[in-house]
This record gives sequence, C-alpha cells and structure tokens, in this order.
Amino acid sequence: MIDSHCHLADEKFAADLDAVIQRAKEAGLERAMVILEGGNPKEAEQAARVQALWPEARVSIGVHPHQAHEFADSPARAAAVVGDQLTATPDARAVGEIGLDYHYDFSPRDVQQAVFRAQVRLARERRLPIVIHTREADADTLAILREEGGGDVKGVLHCFTGDRALAEAGLALGFYVSFAGILTFPKAEELRAVARVVPQDRLLIETDSPFLAPVPHRGKRNEPAWVPRVAETLAGLHGVAPEAMAERTTANFHALFRP
Repeated sequence: MIDSHCHLADEKFAADLDAVIQRAKEAGLERAMVILEGGNPKEAEQAARVQALWPEARVSIGVHPHQAHEFADSPARAAAVVGDQLTATPDARAVGEIGLDYHYDFSPRDVQQAVFRAQVRLARERRLPIVIHTREADADTLAILREEGGGDVKGVLHCFTGDRALAEAGLALGFYVSFAGILTFPKAEELRAVARVVPQDRLLIETDSPFLAPVPHRGKRNEPAWVPRVAETLAGLHGVAPEAMAERTTANFHALFRP
C-alpha cells in the first residue's frame, strides 16, 4: 500500500518523525510520496530525514498556488527554483503540488495561473508527472492542463473533492484521481458517488497528512499509517476486498510515478 500524497516534511512531524514512519511501515505501507514546497530549505532538510528513515519514500516538488505570489515578479523563476531542486533531489519523481486555488485566493489569480503554466511546461520538458491542486478553479485548471500539457503531461488530481464532470475531464486527459480521508466523512456521499465511477486502474489513495484525518481519527493530526481507511472505503464502493484495492492502487502509483 502507498500513501500517494503526504506532507511528512511539515514541521508538525518534526518531533516524532521516526515514530510516524515506523507506524506507517507497521500499517503495511511500502512507501509514500512526500510533497515539498519548492525553495523551502526547512522542508528539504526534513525530507532528508525522511529519506534516511524510509529509503523507499519518494518526493514531489512544486510551488503551491498559495505561495505563487512570491514569484509574481517572474513566474518563470518558480519553475527555475523547482527545476534546480528536482535536479538536486534523486528521489524526486514529480512536479507538485501545483495548480489553482480560488477559494482562499492567497495569491492573485493571474499570478497563480502564470506560475502554474510555468511549472506544467517544466514537467513537460522533464517528462515528469504532475500533482494537481484545484479548488473552485476547475475550468481554468483544465484549460491550462490542455494548453500547456499538450497531451504529453500526465498526473493526478490530488485529494479529489470535485464533481463527476471534473473527474471525467481529468480521466480524459490521462490523469489519475486520488481520494483522501474526506471520502470517509459521513456527509461525503456525493464524493463517494464520484469515486464509484472512477475506473480502478486510475485510482490512487492518500492521506494529505497532517490534514484531513479519516474517520475514526477525524480531528486529529493525520498520518500515513491511516491511509488503509481510505483504501477500505474505496474498496467497499467498488465491491472488492480491501487487499485488492491496496494492490490496485499500489500498481497505479508505480505506473504513474515509476518509483
């Protein structure tokens, strides 16, 4: 089993990182994809600790839309920073998380779009998959993926909370759809309906930890050891055994990220 998206380099894990990773291994996880903020030296330092404790872990590096404003003067500089860090990080396998967030709008929308475009172009040049964050920005996200990806860039719509139309559009572009702990929430029936129609060979599971802990851990700091709850829920929606869903999503991870 693989947690396809977690933030183990977050300071919230600094004090007990070794115990968190040990619990993940005991829960049956083969590895995790650790998401790093491009140009963040503290996260890079903690990611090195993760690698020492869990050599099978892999990383993805990108400038999140919340930080896009830091590159307002030169969106191309965001791609340059990420590109340099990718080159210096042997365990990097993807660009992300990148995208658009019109819910919080921590960065101006035109800046978000320019920084997003620059990083999609980087991924296309490097022939790397991308990890997409999109919130209340579906039309613009899809437009940029079509325009800059050119059909060559694949990736994942991470922590999916969108509707069926977004899922189908992403699938048409060759993307995978990843579900997190929100899938287990009592009021998430509409999301579960979408999860039922995503083909099994395009499914991924994640925690997005330290955020969005699944039931019955909701409200606590999330961690990779709890991703089996997502797999179990997804398995029930597709009428297969949890072990089969764990194997399927693991194979999907390998197919996309080639770890």
